[in-house]
Formats: sequence, C-alpha cells, structure tokens
Amino acid sequence: MIEIRTLTLGMVDTNCYIVADTETGEALVIDPVDEADTIYTTAQDAGWSIRLILATHAHFDHIIASKALKEKTSAAFVIHQEAAPMLAALPEQGLRFFGTRFPDAAQPDQLLGNSRETITLGSISLETLYTPGHAPGHVSYFMAAQKTVFCGDCLFNGGIGRTDLPGGSYQTLMHSIFDVLLPLGDDVIALSGHGKPTTLGRERKTNSFLVNYQP
Repeated sequence: MIEIRTLTLGMVDTNCYIVADTETGEALVIDPVDEADTIYTTAQDAGWSIRLILATHAHFDHIIASKALKEKTSAAFVIHQEAAPMLAALPEQGLRFFGTRFPDAAQPDQLLGNSRETITLGSISLETLYTPGHAPGHVSYFMAAQKTVFCGDCLFNGGIGRTDLPGGSYQTLMHSIFDVLLPLGDDVIALSGHGKPTTLGRERKTNSFLVNYQP
C-alpha cells in the first residue's frame, strides 16, 4: 500500500510530500522544502525510512532542507540537470529575496534529463515529466497506478506558476500544462507545490488561466 503525507512548511507555505510503501517502510520525499527535522520525524513516527529525495525544481522554497535531510537519511538526492546551477546558487537566492544567505543545498546524486524516466522504490513507481516554464529544469512526477501527479509549481488549484523569475517563460509553461500534464487524464489528482489538491479535469474546466488561454 502507498501512503502520501503532506507537510506545508517554510516561509511561503510550500508543500512537501512524503510518499511511502507501507509494506516495506521505505519512503521518498518530493521537495525538501524546509524544516528537515519535521520531515524526518514525520517519517520516523510513521515507521518509514527515507531513501530518496526528489526536487521538482530549485527555487529556494523547495530545496532549503535538501542538505540537512540528506545528511540525516543518507538518501540519494535527485533533480533535473537544468536546475543544477540554481541549486548551487541557493545561498545567493537567500540574499536576493531576504537579504540573508541560505545554507548550501545538497549535492545531487542523480541529474535527470528531458526524456521520461522511471524512478522506483519498493512498490512506488514515478515517471518523470519535463515541465519547464516556471523554472529551469522543472520536473513533475507522475504516479500512474495511483493516478496522481506531483506537479510542483507548474499548475495549482485555480492558478499556474509564475513566470517572472529568472528562467521563466509563460509560453513554455503553458506548453508544459497543455501538452504534458493535461493529457494524463481528467481524473488524475494534482498535488502542487502550494495550495490544496485538485484534479487535472477540474483545472482544465475551471482554471481561468487555462480556460482563457489563447495559444
């Protein structure tokens, strides 16, 4: 059985997801957003061992806890190759947005490419989807058997990712949404980097950013 825990943490209420195979007790984290101790303790209290840490992209609010969590768990850290420069610049992101340096990010153990890959841990199977536009090297993770996609800051409940930060592109983002995410199916649950869960069908029908989009 697969269980998903959602933790909303950090300075801008970012969602961190712990996905566990409850039979083996192995778990992975999608977006080590902040408060490594909270993430680690939540998994430990459930009887889970964190074996993998995945990032959707390298904006500060999704990776601040990456190094500390990796040190606590010895889990491999995975991110897209195009996100690596921003990952390395995490301390400078702190200076830019808050006037104080953030801690260094974890060193990645695996860099994803643009083609679809499968990441497995016990009975957990995630397909990597290249969904840039909000940030360089943005990746969504699709758990097909559970009809769930972890879409980071690509698509939200009633919104879309901002594109005014370095490396952002509105047209690229809309391509990611319309050509990569929405074809997964209307009944697929979308778990985003911020806000509440939704479904791709709900967003396709009611999200004003999508309904009013003119290619």
